[in-house]
Amino acid sequence: MHALKGFLHRHDQRLQPRGTDAVASGVKNIFAYRKQRGVNLGAWFVLERWITNAPFQFAEGPGQSDLDIARGKDAKVILESHWDTWISEDDWDWLAERGINTVRIPIGYYHICGADRTVLDGTDFFPYYDMYVGAWARIIRALENAACRGIGVLLDLHAAPGKQNDDAHAGTSDRANFFNDPHNQTCTVHALRVLVNNIVSLWGDNQPPLLNVVGVELINEPRPPSGHALQSWYTFAMHELRSLDSKIPIYLGDCWRTEFYANYLVDERPSALTVLDHHLYRCFTESDIRTSAESHTLSLADPNAETPVILARAAEKLGRVGCGIVIGEWSGALNPGSLRGGTKEKENYVRAQLDLFEEHCGGWFFWTYKKQDRGDTGWSLRDAVQAGIFPPWVGLKAKRSPIGDEQRWREARDGQKQRSLQLHTEYWKKLGISKHELFEVGFRDGWDDAYMFFNSQSHSTAVAELGFDRAWAYRKTKHHGKYYWEYEHGFLQGVKGARKDFEHTYC
Repeated sequence: MHALKGFLHRHDQRLQPRGTDAVASGVKNIFAYRKQRGVNLGAWFVLERWITNAPFQFAEGPGQSDLDIARGKDAKVILESHWDTWISEDDWDWLAERGINTVRIPIGYYHICGADRTVLDGTDFFPYYDMYVGAWARIIRALENAACRGIGVLLDLHAAPGKQNDDAHAGTSDRANFFNDPHNQTCTVHALRVLVNNIVSLWGDNQPPLLNVVGVELINEPRPPSGHALQSWYTFAMHELRSLDSKIPIYLGDCWRTEFYANYLVDERPSALTVLDHHLYRCFTESDIRTSAESHTLSLADPNAETPVILARAAEKLGRVGCGIVIGEWSGALNPGSLRGGTKEKENYVRAQLDLFEEHCGGWFFWTYKKQDRGDTGWSLRDAVQAGIFPPWVGLKAKRSPIGDEQRWREARDGQKQRSLQLHTEYWKKLGISKHELFEVGFRDGWDDAYMFFNSQSHSTAVAELGFDRAWAYRKTKHHGKYYWEYEHGFLQGVKGARKDFEHTYC
């Protein structure tokens, strides 16, 4: 806790965003809007047998899901032992020492029952309260362990009442019945309300307050019968959660229909940061298998290829309504059919993904942190780092702090602003556009806010960077009319200019 108090002490009034449409204040904004460079802590709470087989030793058949374990022998002892040992203090240190600044923790609604037993009412897990009552205290402990290292947490409802998809990682081995039964949808919203209410209490009542929850993901990988069915539920769920806290960031799965759900959010225009979550794997389909690792890599690096175009378009469209996009799951896994024995095939594939996500997304979360059996460099981050396939550090790492150096970086800002404004003016003069006050204001705001993020965190961990830059720009200014693009262009150039300045001067 002493480390956490020191971390919070460094986040003073300098973190208050300026502008007429300030999103919120202080530390929560830094956690929510910074570039999320993360990993999924898979099979910690929602268990998956392919990641760790040990907890399934006495599971009832077919032995693939959490409910199968709960119905088996010694379930309480097995579950609590696993929760207490799968992620240790050493694991948290390992993540912080490599620049990982956020984790996505998949949980089931039944893991929340220790906060409110009623989340189990009318569900498959109702008889198993005693097995799962201890999970919530472990989730709180995870938030504490993350917070004292400056690590944010995205809480992902991976398993909803009735199952939102047919996979065993949705909680049971039965078929999905979420969309066929309104009762399940209502129970899910109730569980999410309990989750958010308890997060809000951690922000206010806990001493010290736990401010590192970067968002709540409504449900993981839903498989709806139609886009309308899921959109209607999304709208209802967001309304309910934001009635409890108007600014809590909410993440939504895009069902691999990125543009469709981006358009939904554009029409919805949420009142606070709302993030579309896209999952990207290239190892499952027949097309994936036929495609070489080199071709996969080239398609990710080509700005005119399908995936980069979709991400770029979605990022711009979402940013202009104060929203963003992340890659909530991805990996270095390639089907053996894609491997041709070339030099650094896997390393180049991972690097291409990282570069693409850094360019267009507010963040990314590798799947997964580790597996019980060592050596899987495609799916286990620890093994991928050890093998040199994943880089040993992500993001910026400063050699010294910019705090107290405001005059230097403001002088650098003003010089770069004038050069950028001149180039901007000369370009648009050809089209008869001659007033660029909003560009100038945007550049200044972008640079200053980028440095606000740089200044916000101890450099013993990863340097905080403004990640959801378009969303931050949109919510910072009231100028959303015809010439908002001027402000946005200036803001984004200011952010990029500040990053180059920071990297050159302090890294």
